[in-house]
Amino acid sequence: MPRPFRTRTGPAGELSVYASAVGPGAPVRGHVVLCHDLPRPKGTASDIALTFPSLADRLTRESGWRVVTAALRGAGDSAGDFSPLGWLDDLTFVADTEVPEPAPRLVIGFGFGGVLALHLAARDERVKGVACLGTPADLEALVPDPATFLEHCRRTGVVKTAGFPASADAWVKELSVLHPAEDAALLKGRPLLMVHGSDDPDVPVPAARELADTATGPSELHVVLGAGHWLRADPRVIAILVGWLERQH
Repeated sequence: MPRPFRTRTGPAGELSVYASAVGPGAPVRGHVVLCHDLPRPKGTASDIALTFPSLADRLTRESGWRVVTAALRGAGDSAGDFSPLGWLDDLTFVADTEVPEPAPRLVIGFGFGGVLALHLAARDERVKGVACLGTPADLEALVPDPATFLEHCRRTGVVKTAGFPASADAWVKELSVLHPAEDAALLKGRPLLMVHGSDDPDVPVPAARELADTATGPSELHVVLGAGHWLRADPRVIAILVGWLERQH
C-alpha cells in the first residue's frame, strides 16, 4: 500500500503527517485532527496508521471538514519510540502546526487515541468537540504492570530502540497524567461522541457509558452491534462519524 504521508520535523524527529484536501471551490467547514490507536498484534506498528489517509479523505469528501492525521512516534515511518506523553506531544504538534488559526477544530481518536483526544480538548478550548471510538474510561486495564506493557509495546514495534526507555517505571508513570473520565468532565459544554463495539474484548461497553455520562456537554453514545475493538473498517462507524461531523458548526 502506498504511503501518502509527508515528513515533518516533529518533537521527536521525522513525523509522518497527512492532510486531506477539500475539492476546488468547496468551502472548508472546519478542521479535524484524527488520531490512531496503539497497535495490538505483533509487529503491527508499521501498519497502524496506513489506512488513516483514506479515512481522512472519505470524511472530508462526505462532510466538508478538512482532516489531518499522523503516524505518531514509533508508528509507521515516524521516528522515535512510543511514550504516552510523547504521543500527546506529537498530537499537539499536529494540531498546532496543521490547523490554521483561528479555525474551529475537532479531535477524533480511536482507542488510546481517544484518550489523547480528550486530554488535548480538556486543556485547549480551541477544540470544539471530541469523538472517541473504543476508548477506555480509565487506563488500569491497559497497564497491568510496567514490564508487561513495555513488552507489549516492544512486541508490536512502537518501542524498538535498545535501551529505551531508561526507566520503565518513569515511562509508564506518564499514563498517570491521562484521566479520560476527568477530561470528559472538563469539556465545558462541548460535544462528545462515543462509538463502541458491543463485542469489544479490550474495552467494555460500560467504559463508553461512563465517559458519556461524565461529559458536561451534549454527548452521544452509539453501541455498534457485533463490532469489536477495531472500528476503523466498519462502514456503520464511518457513517456515524460523518453524521456527527455534519452536525457540528
